[in-house]
Amino acid sequence: MEKKLQAIISEVQKAVIGKQTVIEKVLMALLADGHILLDDIPGVGKTTLALALSRALGLQYNRIQFTPDVLPSDIVGFSVYNKETGGFEYKSGVVTNTNLLLGDEINRTSSKTQSALLEAMEERQVTVDGRTYPLQTPFTVIATQNNVGTAGTQTLPYAQMDRFLVRLSIGYPDYEAQMTILRDRQNAEPLSAVREVVTRDEVVRMQREVRAVTAKDIVLDYITRLTMASREHPMLELGISPRGALFLDRMAKAHAYLDGRDYVTGEDVQAVFCDVCAHRVILSQEARLGAKSAQDVLQELLHRVDVPDRKL
Repeated sequence: MEKKLQAIISEVQKAVIGKQTVIEKVLMALLADGHILLDDIPGVGKTTLALALSRALGLQYNRIQFTPDVLPSDIVGFSVYNKETGGFEYKSGVVTNTNLLLGDEINRTSSKTQSALLEAMEERQVTVDGRTYPLQTPFTVIATQNNVGTAGTQTLPYAQMDRFLVRLSIGYPDYEAQMTILRDRQNAEPLSAVREVVTRDEVVRMQREVRAVTAKDIVLDYITRLTMASREHPMLELGISPRGALFLDRMAKAHAYLDGRDYVTGEDVQAVFCDVCAHRVILSQEARLGAKSAQDVLQELLHRVDVPDRKL
């Protein structure tokens, strides 16, 4: 299985150059059955990453470009009257019959439409006119938002941000990666070279295997001590929620799985801590005045809270 995971990463790297760490984290989040928020500037490859990953994993891909006039019915679907049958028919939205949905610029649509998507993410089903329609398995949303050009945007409320397993940033490529990108696109589109490595059923099986990864009490104690410390930290107005602790456990399991292990260590928790928790905490006024970031405070917590011995 470890060879297949490396093959998936290698395939995605054909289209997303020089960003192995980000690719690994997105793959971990998907295997942990979570949703991803990519918060970055335009043009760094957020859409390309989602499309390449769907191809490598053999998943049904769909995309919606969020604008102020996108309606909740565009997300969940709607019912229309059929004159021939004399009844209503369900017309599916973008979340139906989709395994991997890219929600581009989620912060440019209305709060009502954001809520429609996030309800589908949470419940893995949609309800239209009193009838419930289950979504495909697996179902993962990669939502993007650009942190420049904020005019006409709707900031995601804390309660909605908390539903994303991780918040990631791709960032600029370095010199070598930028040169490779330019060379590769002289005569061909690299996305066309990405091949399917696993099937959808294999992805579902890998998600089950991630859930089966063992997290002993000593690791759960470490997660609990980190979350409790965040709630008592003077630089945080709001600490890590119970959902955040559960998500930290799930992502740590996926990190261990990608490393070829069936058990979680404190190092796994540390490796994913900031990605899982930075968007769940709210800085105090003192921290904001001191120009501290959420990552700064969380890194301080990692240094303060003792890591369990790997041998235990």
